[in-house]
Amino acid sequence: MKLPASVSDYRALAKARLPRFLFEYIDGGSYDEVTLNRNVEDLRAVRLRQRVLRDVSEIDLSTKLFGKRWAMPVGLGPVGLSGLYARRGEVQAAKAAGAAGVPFLLSTVSACSLEEVAASGNVPWFQLYFVKDQGFAADMIDRAKAAGCGALVLTADLPVPGARYRDARAAGGGPRRWMDLAARPRWLWDVGINGRPISLGNLEKVVGRRAPLAHFQAWIHANFDPSVSWKQVEWVRNRWDGSLIIKGILDPDDARQAVASGADGIVVSNHGGRQLDGVASTARALPRVAEAVDGKVPLLADSGVRSGLDVVRMLALGADFVLLGRAWVYALGARGGPGVAHVLNLIEAEIKVAMALTGCTKISEIGPDTIDGG
Repeated sequence: MKLPASVSDYRALAKARLPRFLFEYIDGGSYDEVTLNRNVEDLRAVRLRQRVLRDVSEIDLSTKLFGKRWAMPVGLGPVGLSGLYARRGEVQAAKAAGAAGVPFLLSTVSACSLEEVAASGNVPWFQLYFVKDQGFAADMIDRAKAAGCGALVLTADLPVPGARYRDARAAGGGPRRWMDLAARPRWLWDVGINGRPISLGNLEKVVGRRAPLAHFQAWIHANFDPSVSWKQVEWVRNRWDGSLIIKGILDPDDARQAVASGADGIVVSNHGGRQLDGVASTARALPRVAEAVDGKVPLLADSGVRSGLDVVRMLALGADFVLLGRAWVYALGARGGPGVAHVLNLIEAEIKVAMALTGCTKISEIGPDTIDGG
């Protein structure tokens, strides 16, 4: 079988295999998707500086982050419901990430529980939402400690969910949903029938293991906390003694506050263009945040990354590490764990080519000088 050549190829395959409501959930953004498109366009517009005759016969992609050396400066970012894109999808993705030597970040609203994913042999970092139910948050922090998670990632940019038109248009049950499922027999057999239980594993204690998916979604929407503030970050910091990362930072002042609140790392992100439409792309926000932080903590970045070339662009703009989102979920939806493993291979190969052509042999050599400012 001929393998896909790019992330865009995997997107097309995922669209053909997944039920519409799942594809629209991962592919869409908020409102008119201005920021979603800016993320991709602004990153592609970054011009790299080609260098020649630099001896790039040996290229080292390894990167140290939070006390561990990774095979490359790339991780699989947290994506809610990703376990529905293939049978026990988060477990498959975690195994692929482990084999590739990169971190896997598990969402609070994953289909597979933290414990199920940790038992796969690759213990994930855990992403936590701020919710009204502080007892739930405390329990999840304790579960992350017990599982041995290497980092806790606090998502700060979701006090309320953004308006996502594509999700609303694809929503619905009854005959319409059954027709959608019946039109995707491979997914229905793989996930809908053989991938049970279909739930949100981390929420089973509060909703019940056999509750319909709609009940899980209702609990999530009822528990988003618009009153959240930096006090909650301090509360988490006092309960979690491992690496703490704040995700969803775009503003330099917020970045400074995150460092002052005890964050060990920051993810520069606009939630993949799924929250406030019209905000700056990550590519535009990243240099300003990097200047504000001034190396005090590592910077991770996501949103708009569709290739290894984009990874190099993010590193040149100031990131220390890059998280994939849609890229790995498209691959999971198209081909399961083998798809995720393959897309990581593609990303790795593309990083090496981009480094060779910009005259860089180590990740530490990628920086502002890698950008063509002319």
